[in-house]
Formats: sequence, C-alpha cells, structure tokens
Amino acid sequence: MDEETDGIPRNRPAARDVDATDRKILGVLVEDATVSYAELGDRVGLSPPAAHERVKRLRRSGAIRNTAAIIDPNAVRKPLLTFVHIDTSGWGKTPELMAISEYPEVEEIHTVAGDTCVLLKVRTEDTKALEGLLLRLYETPGVTSTRSYVVLATYLERPVQPGITAQWPTPKHMGKPLY
Repeated sequence: MDEETDGIPRNRPAARDVDATDRKILGVLVEDATVSYAELGDRVGLSPPAAHERVKRLRRSGAIRNTAAIIDPNAVRKPLLTFVHIDTSGWGKTPELMAISEYPEVEEIHTVAGDTCVLLKVRTEDTKALEGLLLRLYETPGVTSTRSYVVLATYLERPVQPGITAQWPTPKHMGKPLY
C-alpha cells in the first residue's frame, strides 16, 4: 500500500485508532484466526455482522496485515533456531545483504541500534545448514563479522499481541517517584 506508482502515492485508508473492542477482536484472532464471526462476536460482545464489519475495517486499515498458519518447525525439519548478529563496514541495509531474504530459512531481518548492524532470525535443519547460511553471509560485500546465538530452549514465542501494559511495575528497590 505504501508503494508509489509513477511518483504518485497510492491512496491509503484513513488512519483509525484501534479501540478496546478492536483489541479484544485482535486478541481472539491471534489465538485462532479461523474462529467464526458468530463465536468471535460472542467472545467480544458483538453480533456476528458487527464482528465481521470490525474485522473488515481492521483489514482495510492495515491493523490486520495478513492471516497465516503458524508452522511447527520440527514438522518441516527446521529445529535449529539461531539469532545471527551481522556487523558491516557501513550502512548494513544494502541490496546485497537484503538478498539473504531469498532463503526460506531466514524468518526475520532487522536493522538495529547497539553493538551490531543487522539481526537475523533463522531456522535451519542442522548446524551444517547454518554453516552454509553463514558462508553465504560472509560472501556478501560489506559483511565484516557475525555472531550466532543458537537457541537451546524456547519459553515464549508468539506473534504481535494487541494488548498494551497500562503501567509497568516499579522495582522494589526503587523509591516512589517524586512527581
């Protein structure tokens, strides 16, 4: 939707804030995107047509970008989860480095602030496949080094959640704020 055509930006739906009911709908859909509109309406306090209309609006606004299946990595023989930090000799987001996205093992690519330039989330069949991916990275112009963090166990992995923490707890060792 943000693409330009002949230098003219495409029309976008008007920005719309996500309200409490929308957040409830999104919460249900994150758990199970195949739920019927009747059940969705029951769970959030709307009629099925109202729930359907809300979902359509959330899709049009871009709040719901896509509906996808969450695949068990073991089922597709990709049990090895690794986070790869990439250092570069300049701005990391080059077309050559972004071409790494052609490999289905690369799940996420992020440019980041801190002690690295680019962060990858990758899933591979084994360490040999990871080594092949790292070899491909080192062949990329501008890549100077990588650091790989192989995941031993995963305790929480989930998609974006619609909720927002209203107030973060104050650490017990800190006093009450002055204001």
